[in-house]
Amino acid sequence: MYATDASLYRVPPLAVVRPRHVDDVARAFELATEHGVGFTARGGGTSIAGNAIGRGVVLDFSRYLNRVLEVDADTRTAVVEPGTVHADLQKVVLPLGLRFGPDPSSHSRCTIGGMIGNNACGSRALSYGRTSDNVVAMTHLLASGDTLRTGYDTSGSPTVLGPERLLAELRAAAGRHLAAARTEFDTFGRQVSGYAVQHLLPERFDVGQALVGSEGTLGILTQATVRLVRDPAHRVLVAIGFEDIVRAGHAAPTVVTFGPTACEGMDQRLIDVLRSRRGDGAIPPLPRGGAWLFVEIAGDDRVEVLDRATALAGADLGTETRIVTDAAEQARLWRIREDGAGLAGRAPSGRPAWPGLEDAAVPPARLGDYLARFDELVAEYGMTSAPYGHFGDGCMHVRLDFPLDRPDGLTVLRRFLTAAAGLVAEFGGSISGEHGDGRARGELLARMYSADAIALFGEVKHAFDPANRLNPGVLVDPDPFDADVRMSGVTYRRDLAFAYPHDGGDLAQALHRCTGVGRCRADNSGAGGVMCPSYLATREEKDSTRGRARVLQDVVRGDLDWRAPAVLDVLDLCLSCKGCAADCPTGVDMATYKSEALHQRYRHRPRPRSHYSLGQLPRWARLASRAPRLANLLANAPGLRAVGLSLAGVDRRRSIPPFAPTPFRRWWEAQTGGAEKPGPAAGQAAARTPVLLFVDSFSESFSPAAAAATVRVLRAAGYEPRLPTSGTCCGLTWITTGQLDAARRILGRTVAELAAAVREGIGVVGIEPSCTAVLRSDAVELLGGTDQAQDARLVADATRTLAELLSSTEHWTPPDLTGTTIVAQPHCHHHAVLGWAADKALLERTGATVTTLPGCCGLAGNFGVEIGHYEVSVNVARQHLLPALDAAPDAIVLADGFSCRTQIADLRDRSAVHLAELLSRAC
Repeated sequence: MYATDASLYRVPPLAVVRPRHVDDVARAFELATEHGVGFTARGGGTSIAGNAIGRGVVLDFSRYLNRVLEVDADTRTAVVEPGTVHADLQKVVLPLGLRFGPDPSSHSRCTIGGMIGNNACGSRALSYGRTSDNVVAMTHLLASGDTLRTGYDTSGSPTVLGPERLLAELRAAAGRHLAAARTEFDTFGRQVSGYAVQHLLPERFDVGQALVGSEGTLGILTQATVRLVRDPAHRVLVAIGFEDIVRAGHAAPTVVTFGPTACEGMDQRLIDVLRSRRGDGAIPPLPRGGAWLFVEIAGDDRVEVLDRATALAGADLGTETRIVTDAAEQARLWRIREDGAGLAGRAPSGRPAWPGLEDAAVPPARLGDYLARFDELVAEYGMTSAPYGHFGDGCMHVRLDFPLDRPDGLTVLRRFLTAAAGLVAEFGGSISGEHGDGRARGELLARMYSADAIALFGEVKHAFDPANRLNPGVLVDPDPFDADVRMSGVTYRRDLAFAYPHDGGDLAQALHRCTGVGRCRADNSGAGGVMCPSYLATREEKDSTRGRARVLQDVVRGDLDWRAPAVLDVLDLCLSCKGCAADCPTGVDMATYKSEALHQRYRHRPRPRSHYSLGQLPRWARLASRAPRLANLLANAPGLRAVGLSLAGVDRRRSIPPFAPTPFRRWWEAQTGGAEKPGPAAGQAAARTPVLLFVDSFSESFSPAAAAATVRVLRAAGYEPRLPTSGTCCGLTWITTGQLDAARRILGRTVAELAAAVREGIGVVGIEPSCTAVLRSDAVELLGGTDQAQDARLVADATRTLAELLSSTEHWTPPDLTGTTIVAQPHCHHHAVLGWAADKALLERTGATVTTLPGCCGLAGNFGVEIGHYEVSVNVARQHLLPALDAAPDAIVLADGFSCRTQIADLRDRSAVHLAELLSRAC
């Protein structure tokens, strides 16, 4: 198994077990014991600090033991299995006016078991506390095979049911180290490093609390009862600007006196990374300054909440303050903070940034001084960073551009982390403030705690796990933190098809954009996202963007060959939807990497049948357009159809879209007398603005009605469409199947012609979103290393979607569609590359009632048509598209993508229209 979770570490496990029942956990542990290896639970009580790389047998709770078993609104508790995702629990309890308080930025994919394992906190710990403050009862499987149950009686006193030997040993261990347990722990709220041994003191002896944050080293969590809190009725965000992050850190303790639920900090460095990734449009208006605190004031009394927000704004703490009451704008601002871990995956230097001392915390009153000293330390080592974090709690998150590409990279890593841990200790802080110590920081605990405290950790571990089977190498007798580092000191530039301009032409650097934050394992539909449809369909790590990136990283490192079965296995179900290119905060573009991988694998070698059929579809479509009726007859002839589909590598359950009886150019010739560039007709044409209409192969041969409607809409808006010469093609199908040498030649000819028109001041407008996206993005990547790079950039900058062009046209007014209900399925490439904002705004201006669907339709060009992909294609469609269609049987279905319209027709026998058709019909 190559697909693992950790970004900096790589240790393949012996086996991954997905238990369906609690009894399976015990059997998995027996497997580990039989082989004499360690046992790690993922989503069942381990931290994210390098633990999930695996040691021996890895127990994965994310697939089955992930249910909310019971919710009691009266007692405000919920009983959950360890693999329950935080967001899934919230979906169950929010309708009851309740929520689980701790909310890490990874709430869309983190599990309750994992949160218990590392005592997670999140942004709202100021109000709701840490996970340990919200756990009522737990059941653990111990290394001995015994069950341990912890909780509280009716008086609130802790209870524990388990082996008497274990309880006696824990009491004795605490008794031998009373001074350390009483003086070195609980010094401030975010001290989570090491074991919470203060809870084993005689006056407390709360074994449950001691288990929270133990990172799967003491027992395997199988069930938990958690406390719920009331969800406040009103929230206001106060954004405060500061000159720099140090001043923001100094101000945070004062902000906390206003009773916020959250106080988050960041500075210009993180904003600059976001701007470089997504442009200025991704950044909501911010108060003047170079650093910011985002402060949430919440409560049930709106007037009281606004009064507190106003008082905070008037406290004159920074350079400028904004009070944000609009929920949508608040969400945009919080999205910046939630994406912090991913955005910080690229340092301000532009180099990959890695975790290390990524969540250290200090007493909040000392945060400002700590931030200043930390920046000095980073500069001393010649590195850069973009800090952010939970400033109200004194917790700072950061990733650093360790020089792992240098021969002395590991030496620099060790020296810096040792010095940084010393700095944390100097400020009375905690090496980890919420992520846990894991393999990444366990060795550094000796910089923070006395030898007496370290000895107590060892005795606690031995009492629970004498044979050291549970997550060995973590916390007690820790592995060296640099022992299993995935060195990035490789480059991969040879014989590449794409230019990778944002990564210095280096595929290795592009692949290492993935830092393992795991957003691809979440349902991103709540934010209108697409990533990652294949993972949502299969729930397999290898089918996530992260899993694929891990395997391809091994290829560029030389550990795997391009033709290795593992490479084909992880890429097989990638839809090339490009959802990750927009939704992954680090900017991973797996569709491009897949095309490159297929290019490397099959170059000058025989390919799958579908590459010759679907991958070269425009060629066959041009031939068929000469006699479309005959082509349709042959394609559907009894006996021939099944044979033809099999030879083409197409699933027999798929319909064959018919070739249009009248291809678009034949219609165009009838309209214009055959002119590619019609001169001004009598009257109006002379006054129209010329625009080059890029007619793709799908619009030409299968859906000419969309192209014809585009012509009508453009003319009505004051434009005179012109066509490129016959045969221009974007090469999309060649690109998606990795036939990149041919794609470059095809695209090169097209770009040369389009660039000539652009130089004459004529813009380009596309019809099919995926083909338009090629002109805007892939062309720059594919031609970037050639003498046509300038032409490709020129064309990319001049290419617009229909909605973009119309929205920028003075005096153009959309038709009135008031009373019309529309279900809109944006094409994935439209979402990821072109952006659907212009379409959304245009539709709003029509007055129509529009439901915009997140996610992918599931067909994704050739993907859903190929043999072996049908089930996944349909499962993807079931996520959002099919339920929306079934819920609105009378709605107009809007889908600009030909593949989206094909999927809708195939699975629901409904017709969908292009935006041009919608507008044309209403004019």
